[in-house]
Amino acid sequence: MVSPRWRPLIYSLAALVLIWGVAMVGYSIARNARVTPEKIRAYVDGTDFAKLSHMERQAAIDRLSKMLNSLSLEDRRKARLDRVAWRWFNEMSEEEKSGFIEATMPTGFKQMLTAFEQLPEEKRHKAIDDTLQRVRETRASGPSGASTNRPGTNAPVLSPELEAKMRSIGLQTFYSQSSAQTKRNWRRFWRNCSTVWKTDARYAAGNQ
Repeated sequence: MVSPRWRPLIYSLAALVLIWGVAMVGYSIARNARVTPEKIRAYVDGTDFAKLSHMERQAAIDRLSKMLNSLSLEDRRKARLDRVAWRWFNEMSEEEKSGFIEATMPTGFKQMLTAFEQLPEEKRHKAIDDTLQRVRETRASGPSGASTNRPGTNAPVLSPELEAKMRSIGLQTFYSQSSAQTKRNWRRFWRNCSTVWKTDARYAAGNQ
C-alpha cells in the first residue's frame, strides 16, 4: 500500500514518463515522415512511370510535386544536382511537363528569393554580379542568342513553350513575392543584361 504522502510524486513521475513516451513517438513519426532527396529517388526508381495509366501518372506526378515542394532549399538543390526527377520528366508528355513545372517551380523560386533576401547586402551584390558574369560567358560561348537547351547537355530538353512558361512563372513569382529591396537589387542586373543583349543585336545586325 503506497503512502498517501508519496502518491503525488508517483503520479507526477508517471505523467512525466507518459509525456516522454508520447514525445518520442511523435519525434519518430516526424522523422520517418520527413521527405528527403533519398526518399524521392527511392520513389522514382521504384515506380515504372512509363507503364502507369493516365490517371496513375497524374497521381504519381502530383505526389512527386508535393514531395519536392516539401524539401528545404538545400535538399531541393541536392535533389536537382542528383537529377532525381529527370527520368520521369523526360518520359512526361508536354502537358504533363507543363503541369509539373507549374506545380513545383513557384515554391522553389520563393525559397531562392527568401535565401537571397537573407544574405548580407554585399553578398547579394556579389550574387548578382556572378549571375551577370555567367550570362556574359554564356552569350560569348556560342552564336548570339543560341539556346544551350539541347541533347547532350546536363539539363532536360525543354520546348520553347515550356521555356517561356518557366520564364513567365519566374517573373510572376519575383514581382509578387520579392521585397522592394530585392527588386531594386535586381533592377541593376536587368539593366546590365539589356546592355549585353543590345550589344549582341548590334553585332548580329552588322554581320548580316
